[in-house]
Amino acid sequence: MKKLLVVYYSYTGGTHQMADAATGGARCAGAVDVILMKAEECQPEDMLAADGYIFATPENLAAMAGVMKAFFDRCYYPLLGKIEGRPYAAMICAGSDGENARAQLERIATGWRLKKVVDTPIICTHAQSEEDILARKTIGVADLETCKETGGVLAAGLEMRIF
Repeated sequence: MKKLLVVYYSYTGGTHQMADAATGGARCAGAVDVILMKAEECQPEDMLAADGYIFATPENLAAMAGVMKAFFDRCYYPLLGKIEGRPYAAMICAGSDGENARAQLERIATGWRLKKVVDTPIICTHAQSEEDILARKTIGVADLETCKETGGVLAAGLEMRIF
């Protein structure tokens, strides 16, 4: 059975909701083993054991979250040349923009030679004040559906062996 690994970091809950939705969509889409894992727990061996990936991160200060960056720092060189061609998708939870976080994440995936199979959605919470930025997030139904579809596409593609 193919294995899909969903790696995420969430501080205010928005990215966790997105990762949960992607995980649920993947589990409904086919006979694929789906593992949801916090970025701070994920190790290179977890990545090696998976056939495809979803990476979900908030944007913090116009960049991917530091915890997510630490995950990539920890795993990048041990996996270099070992996971080439595997499919991935990414999701960004942003207050207003998210483009730089997406660019950073996609650049790392390009370095690993992963195959992007879904355009990276940026889910915007419009949090701009200190209070709103630090508050628990609630992701809307339509945005969660986008995340669910992302998981479903990856899982279905893995199951059908089209990537």
